[in-house]
Amino acid sequence: MSLVCAISNEVPEHPCVSPVSNQVFERRLIEKYIAENGADPINGQPLSEEQLIDIKVSHPIRPKPPSATSIPAILKSLQDEWDAVMLHSFTLRQQLQTTRQELSHALYQHDAACRVIARLTKEVTAAREALATLKPQAGLVAPQAVPASQPAAVGAGGEPMEVSEQVGMTPEIIQKVRRGKTVPEELVRAEDLSKYRQVASHAVSQSGGADKNVVVFDRRDEQIVATLKGHTKKVTSVIYHPSQSVVFSASPDSTIRVWSISAGNCVQVVRAHEAGVTGLSLHATGDYLLSSSEDQYWAFSDVQTGRVLTKVTDETAGCALTCAQFHPDGLIFGTGTADSQIKIWDLKERTNVANFPGHSGPVTAIAFSENGYYLATGAQDSSLKLWDLRKLKNFKTITLDNNYEVKSLVFDQSGTYLAVGGSDIRVYICKQWSEVLNFTDHTGLVTGVAFGEHAQFLSSTGMDRSLKFYSL
Repeated sequence: MSLVCAISNEVPEHPCVSPVSNQVFERRLIEKYIAENGADPINGQPLSEEQLIDIKVSHPIRPKPPSATSIPAILKSLQDEWDAVMLHSFTLRQQLQTTRQELSHALYQHDAACRVIARLTKEVTAAREALATLKPQAGLVAPQAVPASQPAAVGAGGEPMEVSEQVGMTPEIIQKVRRGKTVPEELVRAEDLSKYRQVASHAVSQSGGADKNVVVFDRRDEQIVATLKGHTKKVTSVIYHPSQSVVFSASPDSTIRVWSISAGNCVQVVRAHEAGVTGLSLHATGDYLLSSSEDQYWAFSDVQTGRVLTKVTDETAGCALTCAQFHPDGLIFGTGTADSQIKIWDLKERTNVANFPGHSGPVTAIAFSENGYYLATGAQDSSLKLWDLRKLKNFKTITLDNNYEVKSLVFDQSGTYLAVGGSDIRVYICKQWSEVLNFTDHTGLVTGVAFGEHAQFLSSTGMDRSLKFYSL
């Protein structure tokens, strides 16, 4: 039961009792009344503040006002509280999304910085090794032990004398060190590359061929080491794992297969799509696959378990994807579309972060340079476009022959050369973007081109069911 003030008829915050009338009052109100009248408000008898007796009670529970006792009023109060909670929740979600974006950007910058630092460290090490190798050529003589019978030169104070003369860095040394920083010394020079000719041709079922088979060929032994069967339609993409005896293949039968070369069988079937798979790219870690499909989705899959980790589409575009390729840092990748767009995606956020319009036909091939600065794209408009990823713009367009079909694009490991496969084979030197090679040995469309280590050789496959090698 709550105490009620005899003056205000409300629950008092500081209750007290009058010994004259035995009534409960709010001390604040009764003190004001006594100061004005000097008597008890109930019976009018004389009363002073000293006579009031405080009542010690726990915090009183105030009854709800009459306006909150009806059901409509209670519902309105609950609705107001719910609206306040939802508004607060929305604000928190906005702050969380902003924080996530900032964190993603910071992590991307950190990864990029680590990659640059690692590359610079490698270049510094190579430069130091080159400098150590070149010291004898520059006239630096290695210190030799002084015979016991021959005293060492000493100064006036008995201390060993220091030779202050230094041998300068000759222009030849500087040029050699600088060249060692930019490209590997073993890389074939452009003038030598221009002398490449066909050195071998092997009649094989085309690697990733129309006969539904994947053929693995050993270049050194010049023989087929495995013929992998399992796809129910032609094979359109093949990737050889860089460090394991494993091959990945894709097909319009909507499957991606992982093959063991040693066992000669399929060890995983990745069913990431509901339509033909049009593109395949291996992550830099070698553990994940990126695939694109005519079902308008790209998928990111674990090659060890065959599980699809994520699958995304651009609902605003509504068109098939025609190719896909990882950026060297593994955090972003590009896809080509049937409506001539190139889309750049953030893998962590699974969002489209940039679009490159410019082609007038379906995009058929894309390739990132090793330094991560350039993107090359080809389409059914008989053109080759180069994009600067730092400025997000097209800086060079190479117009090919009329009705030229681009089927394959690849940079060498140093990012010095770009090879184009399609109606023929062409090799361009980067930065100058001038053509240094052109081969027309295939009698059908060239479906794939690849550089050997340090561009020591070039290989190609075609619809004429042949595998060709080019070198000096």
